Formats: sequence, C-alpha cells, structure tokens
Amino acid sequence: MVAKIFLTLTGLMYAGLALYCTIAPGKASDTVNLGMNGMGGKSEFTTVYGGLEMGMALVFLLPLLQAGYTKSSLLACLLIHGCLVAFRLFSFTQYPGAFQHVRALAIGEIVILLLSIAVWFGSSFNTTPVEG
Repeated sequence: MVAKIFLTLTGLMYAGLALYCTIAPGKASDTVNLGMNGMGGKSEFTTVYGGLEMGMALVFLLPLLQAGYTKSSLLACLLIHGCLVAFRLFSFTQYPGAFQHVRALAIGEIVILLLSIAVWFGSSFNTTPVEG
C-alpha cells in the first residue's frame, strides 16, 4: 500500500511537470536556465520534458490500474532516479556553479531516489523476482 501511494504521488508530480513543460515551455525552461533556440529547440524541450515526463508519470501510475505493476513501477522509479542522481552529481563536477541553478531539482531527485530505496526495502515484495 505504501508503494502504491508513493508511486501515485510521484506519478502525479511528473504528470503535472509534463503539463507545465508543455503548456508553458518558456517559463519552465527559464527555471533551469535552459535555452530553447528556434522552433527545433522548442519542439525538443516539449518532447523530452513534456513527453518523457508524461511517460514516466504513466509508468508510476500503472499500479492504480493493475496492482501487479507495483513492483515493476517501483523498480523503474528507483532505476530512473538512480540514473538522474548519478548524472546530476557528475554534471556538478563538470559544470562548477550549476548547483545553484538547479538546486530544487537536484534535491527533489535525491529525495525521490531515497524514498524509492526506502519503499523498495520496506515492501514485502522486495525478495521475489520482478517477473514472479
């Protein structure tokens, strides 16, 4: 039940971010100091930040439709946020001063990763294979 609640909240957050990035791409991109040069840049931002985040939201919301997806969705959440945090931390070593511009995003990604880990290890299903 905790996993399903966590995934629902995370999925709703990402759905909201996807809509924000699609409806107000200029404002959303300014938040992270990301320039959208020309129509191609705007299309790319909408696709990656809108479309990919909506896809993530749907993966996290799948357990609402079918409880059997809870373990897979939680594993996806853990892996995605593990990669986001790893690449975010790497980027800070490459781009000094970046943290001050993306602090809220970085902290949010770390919090979701830590919560994913806590929910994973706190869930009764963490000892059985994902397929099973």
